[in-house]
Amino acid sequence: MSGVYARRIGVVVASAALAATSGLLTAPTAQAAMPTPVAASTARTYLSQLTVKAEGSSTGYSRDLFPHWITQSGACDTREVVLKRDGTNVTQNSSCTAVSGSWYSEYDGASWTAASDLDIDHMVPLAEAWRSGASSWTTAQRQSFANDLTRPQLIAVTDNVNQSKGDQDPATWLPSRTAYRCTYARAWVHVKHYYNLTVDSAEKSALQSVLNGC
Repeated sequence: MSGVYARRIGVVVASAALAATSGLLTAPTAQAAMPTPVAASTARTYLSQLTVKAEGSSTGYSRDLFPHWITQSGACDTREVVLKRDGTNVTQNSSCTAVSGSWYSEYDGASWTAASDLDIDHMVPLAEAWRSGASSWTTAQRQSFANDLTRPQLIAVTDNVNQSKGDQDPATWLPSRTAYRCTYARAWVHVKHYYNLTVDSAEKSALQSVLNGC
């Protein structure tokens, strides 16, 4: 892991130097972002309306049951659309691949200039959705969920941070950048409410705790 973090530190330092000379990397608020989640007050209401139920089984789950990164337009798939949306000065080639730009990861506060350093996180992970009700959906419904650009469900973040989150809910994982936790909880509840997914008791308590501080 030390090699990975050393690489990342080097990139962050280089990114900061680039920002000083070109202004490419600006404050987080200057970049585009995922759709704005509902207000904290609305999220608290939505959370009270969600069905509280023990998580279901992961039996039968496969990412392939949630067809993701589908074509959105032309050569652009969902991943590339989100990279373009969430970045600053993003340039894409004829295949719609991001070849340059800068990105700020809301989860950990890191800045990147290579798209390969970013994962597109599903705010409510696919496996979590499966255990919360999506196991009974059609494939078409799961595809819509996995590629949802309208709700605050997809966001570009540091790849290893996304991997550390895995399929955990807010009871066991929240962004290390505390300034983003309110937005994260609002987005999580927004998505779960829209898709009529359940919450377990620990998940609900964690979300209430965050939202009460918003």
